[in-house]
Amino acid sequence: MEYILSSVKDTVELGKKLGNLLNPGDIICLRGELGTGKTYFTKGIAAGLKIDEPITSPTFTIVNEYEGRLKLFHFDVYRVNDIDEISAIGFDEYIFSDAVSIIEWADYIKELIPEECIWVSIYKIPEKGGDFRKITIEYKGNRYNYIKELK
Repeated sequence: MEYILSSVKDTVELGKKLGNLLNPGDIICLRGELGTGKTYFTKGIAAGLKIDEPITSPTFTIVNEYEGRLKLFHFDVYRVNDIDEISAIGFDEYIFSDAVSIIEWADYIKELIPEECIWVSIYKIPEKGGDFRKITIEYKGNRYNYIKELK
């Protein structure tokens, strides 16, 4: 599914719609260049999960935990230099739990990502200027068929 959005607010709102649909154990993998809106999209998902606290990128801590309708683990693996580093923090225990896991820069640790997951790609659309973004959402696995309800 592909969305063309014209503002940060729209990016957050799409994330919120997805967050409203998420189930325990869902894994969302985000990809996109610096500044494309991965953390804003995550803020929207958190709002859909009824998380009230501020969402910040865990760039230096690797993972932040939040409580809401479902627990949320928010990973940022941009600064992970070695795949063993992410394994050492107990990555498998996080993502194979009943929490929702969001992984920014998931391409960096692709070999650790389960096949069944949601991939969200966010791109700037420079020719349109401003905050225009293209967001593509793809999923693997029947557990994610509910994504078809995302409009």
